[in-house]
Amino acid sequence: MEDLLVLPLGFLLDQLLGDPPRWPHPVRWIGRLIHVLETLLRKLFSERLGGIVLLVVVVGITGGLAWAALTLAGWWHPWARRILAIVLVYQGLAARSLARETQAVLQPCQKEDWPEARRRLSRIVGRDTEQLPPDAIYRACIETVAENTTDGVIAPLFYAALFGPIGLWVYKAINTLDSMVGYRSPRYRHFGWASARADDVANLLPARLTWLLLALAALLTGQRGYAALCIGWRDGRKHPSPNAAWAEAAMSGALNVQLGGPSTYAGVVSDKPYLGDPGEPPSADKARAAIRLMLATAWLALILAGAIAILCRLYLLPALHWESAMLNHEGSIPLSTVDVTA
Repeated sequence: MEDLLVLPLGFLLDQLLGDPPRWPHPVRWIGRLIHVLETLLRKLFSERLGGIVLLVVVVGITGGLAWAALTLAGWWHPWARRILAIVLVYQGLAARSLARETQAVLQPCQKEDWPEARRRLSRIVGRDTEQLPPDAIYRACIETVAENTTDGVIAPLFYAALFGPIGLWVYKAINTLDSMVGYRSPRYRHFGWASARADDVANLLPARLTWLLLALAALLTGQRGYAALCIGWRDGRKHPSPNAAWAEAAMSGALNVQLGGPSTYAGVVSDKPYLGDPGEPPSADKARAAIRLMLATAWLALILAGAIAILCRLYLLPALHWESAMLNHEGSIPLSTVDVTA
């Protein structure tokens, strides 16, 4: 368990700096590792077994390197470990970058420069953007803000609170694997199966926390908090993925905008379920409201993550230390553990 200052300081760095495009980033390194290993493992194993090996190796290398780096830094100086932990938390969060990249899409929309807006949108969404009309551009912005509230903010904070920077980066490895190979396309249906299932498990609780925190943020910021809560509960399970729709459904209720519907990926139409009720049309103002709501949700998540980290420090660590002390106490057995009635 890291110093309790690591989490808020890493969060503040993300809020101030985001992810400068020219800076090195561990997610890009994980992506390169996945690409190299995919080519190799497809030659050595069957598709499903190769995908399982890919998951184990990438997660193991990522978690192992994070542990080794923190351990080596700690041997040098406690402050070196603390600073590295802060940087690892900072680089695992994406709230400011998500806001910045979405605002970059909205800027050419103000000038009705739709080709440039579509080009910038293609950097943050997986769908085809070349033919999107303005309302679909705005809808895509809102959807990606909502979806990445879970992947880029809530889940990393949650796992950092429980397991420190190592837990955060194990999660990021799983999430990056899912984003690269966890598709139901013919190429990845079997090879990406393990990564997709691991991501489903890893996001099971964070997705539902996002729904609750987003509804609370909507309530506190004067949006439709009760509608976010109700529509999130009603529509959060509509998507084939167990986690994908919870944040988008809550965002739909908060903004009174219907999300989802058909989208095209690599020329293939994907009929996604509609989330929310037909309300107001998507617009630049709605997209900006989604950004503000995401940032407010991030601050609430920080408070929750801080509370989790404090509870772990107060109750979990003392219990583990007590058990270790009992086991190492010259092999003796405490009297209280002996059943004297036997």
